[in-house]
Amino acid sequence: MKLISKNIDRDGKGSVSLIPENTEDMWHAYNLICEGNFVSCSTIRKVQMESATGSSNSFRVRTTLTICVESIDFDTQACVLRLKGRNVEDNKYVKMGAYHTLDVEQNRKFTIIKAKWDSIALERIDTACDPTQNADVAAVIMQEGIAYVCLITSNMTIVRAKIDQVIPRKRKGNVSQHEKGLTRFYENIMQGILRHINFDIVKCIILASPGFVKDQFMDYMVQQAIKLDNKLILENKGKFLLVHSSSGFKHSLKEVLAEPAVMSRISETKAASEVKALETFYMILGSDPSRAFYGKKHIQKANESQAIETLLISDKLFRCQDINERKEYVELVESVKDSGGDVKIFSSLHVSGEQLEQITGIAAILRFPIPELEDESNGESDSDVDD
Repeated sequence: MKLISKNIDRDGKGSVSLIPENTEDMWHAYNLICEGNFVSCSTIRKVQMESATGSSNSFRVRTTLTICVESIDFDTQACVLRLKGRNVEDNKYVKMGAYHTLDVEQNRKFTIIKAKWDSIALERIDTACDPTQNADVAAVIMQEGIAYVCLITSNMTIVRAKIDQVIPRKRKGNVSQHEKGLTRFYENIMQGILRHINFDIVKCIILASPGFVKDQFMDYMVQQAIKLDNKLILENKGKFLLVHSSSGFKHSLKEVLAEPAVMSRISETKAASEVKALETFYMILGSDPSRAFYGKKHIQKANESQAIETLLISDKLFRCQDINERKEYVELVESVKDSGGDVKIFSSLHVSGEQLEQITGIAAILRFPIPELEDESNGESDSDVDD
């Protein structure tokens, strides 16, 4: 997503102009626009003109309209967002108050105007506009003397660092110079990884090279991490995946990503932390039910005691028509974060999100058991399904 402008005052009122660049961006736009928001974008309107003789002819014109959104429809197949509402600004082709449907499409600018931009919406803009937030796979492709540190989203590959270094050739009597050059090269790659890869987001880091360069680098990195007590590398050692490539240049990434082992690993990374959190929730629900609850009422009561360790919530709940209800969910998320809890926002287009929606769309793993909530569960959880 490309951010064109952002004008929001201290009270949270204001406008944001964006250009969606891929299918993921259209999904973000769907989650940003709510009923009652004003949306402005370019559209085509059919206009009828009557001549002096009484004959009429119609033609299509492109114009920019601003509507107050009354209904939102996301066509996932065509990847188009259709917004229906009344025109709220003077336009020579469309009367004030006339109904019109706006199509928000890829690579076309649109502007959202809200009376209140809450933290969930602002966080989504940051996520959509920062490719590093979406890149849960990284790759370092290398050969002696050259390496690329890349971030891979589902739609693009971004080169964050290029390491280009002359390494003395390995000759008789010149072995030490060669080894020193390699050590400097590996050190630069390691620094590139630490500087450009966010280990909290990235779930898999592919190390690819011809020959044994990747293996030697991995050995060097682990030894340095032990020597310097670099816990970040040591704790994430399991995220590194070593793969063969024909060269150390960026174009070899295509063959690396086509490897079956890499493809299966990458597919697992999409929403992997959410899937794991949901599995943990079900496991605790079965073994220690006083530490796992679902349904709005129970979650709110658990939050009052600052007992929530992990909150699982579907993004569908933030698209509810009731503004006050959305506000409740936003305040709940902010409160859980303030008390040190972890919040996982599930996509309703993902299988794990669909699974969460079957149990009201909101659930929590607690820091400590609350047996009295368990006693209330039988009487209230059924009513929570409709929340």
